[in-house]
Amino acid sequence: MTGFFDIPSDLQHSWAGLIGLHMREALLPVAAGLLLALPVAQLCGRFRWLYPPVLGMTTVLYAIPSLAFFVVLIDYTGQTELTVMIPLALYSLVVLVPAIVDGVRSVPDETLTAATAMGFGPVRRYLQVQLPIAAPAIIAGLRVATASSISLVSVGALIGNQGALGNLLAAAQKYDRPELAVNAVVTMAVLAILCDALLVGLRTLLTPWMPRGSTRPKPVARRAGTTPEGAVR
Repeated sequence: MTGFFDIPSDLQHSWAGLIGLHMREALLPVAAGLLLALPVAQLCGRFRWLYPPVLGMTTVLYAIPSLAFFVVLIDYTGQTELTVMIPLALYSLVVLVPAIVDGVRSVPDETLTAATAMGFGPVRRYLQVQLPIAAPAIIAGLRVATASSISLVSVGALIGNQGALGNLLAAAQKYDRPELAVNAVVTMAVLAILCDALLVGLRTLLTPWMPRGSTRPKPVARRAGTTPEGAVR
């Protein structure tokens, strides 16, 4: 068990240090992607013709392999965390933009009309009415983007030990220590589960109006000795 947490010194981090580095490289791009997706989604909601080309562009960006992104960026940002985080931020857009647009479009027209009648402008209506109602859809997109980002950070190991926990995968092969690979996989899975649980809790806090627990309808109470029409005893 000691060897499981015995991190090679050339990685320049302890196990806890790698976890902190991994979370920074994974969550900052998702936050940056969310900040970029919010105004883009507002424009797509206001000008519906803009949504198909934006969605197509984000899909094309997502289709570019991360290694190709690294090759393009490394001349400008070097072998740094930024080279890893920029592609991850762009990848998150393919999930966040549709999630926000669909959530905003699900807001009833009556609600928007009422907000306009109260003097809400487009930006204020978007921030104070549409986004809060669209919170479940936005959180759902964040859950997917966060789990994806946590797993993709490991690819950074290909550019000078910038993969955080993913560096353990390369070290496992280099030093013939398979327990390091197990450590990386298990730790990343646990981090993804914990982040997902936190986002579910955040959704619960932001949407107190949503029903909790089972959504199955309760059976109708009947008097003893009565049988619904057409029922067979």
